[in-house]
Amino acid sequence: MWQVFSENWEFFLLGTYPRGPIGGLAMTLIIAVVSLAITFPFAIGVALLRGSKSVWVRRACEAYTTLIRGCPLLMLLLWIYFFLPQLLGFPLSPFTTLVIAIVFFQTAYLSEVIRGGIEALHKGQTEAALALGLKRWMIIWKIILPQALYNVIPGILNQFTSVIKETSLAYVIALGEVTYSASQVNGILMTRPMEVYMVLAALYFVLCFSLTQIAGLLDRRIARNRSAVR
Repeated sequence: MWQVFSENWEFFLLGTYPRGPIGGLAMTLIIAVVSLAITFPFAIGVALLRGSKSVWVRRACEAYTTLIRGCPLLMLLLWIYFFLPQLLGFPLSPFTTLVIAIVFFQTAYLSEVIRGGIEALHKGQTEAALALGLKRWMIIWKIILPQALYNVIPGILNQFTSVIKETSLAYVIALGEVTYSASQVNGILMTRPMEVYMVLAALYFVLCFSLTQIAGLLDRRIARNRSAVR
């Protein structure tokens, strides 16, 4: 396994870069970071709308989260890849296709994480702010969201870990992230598939395990801060 990695580490990590487009693990991280950055504001919006006074808005957001969470990401990816260009009238790149699919998918999950953080806050804070004459939008942006987002930082990191694993689906639309790079290395070597895919598994494990440990560390730190405040 080590020999396979030592002979192909540049391809695993960067794809054909700098001789060609960037790929490998670097592309995996780029997809994950871009997807989560775009997902974040949408997830906040859906989480806030789930608490709307309008029954129709609440039901629409609930239907969206229920529908998306009940669909496999691969099916969503294929629908976007094959049918969205026909609706738009122009083709989408594999990178754009995957980012759109992950944003749609992760918005449903991350919005529930954020909504949980909002609902965990004591209602007395909102009531006290209203009694002081603050507007509802100011209460949300100045009081509720900062606390809720701080409390769910570990959950956001866990979703980032999920996004990293979901990027492996780029393989089916020939986007050169690390899984696709591994398949190309396997095609070149032909006789060492177990070693190639053990390298791939090790790369995913190191990256995801590191993020999980960081999330656990932050969770414990936030819990200590809560205890100190109490």
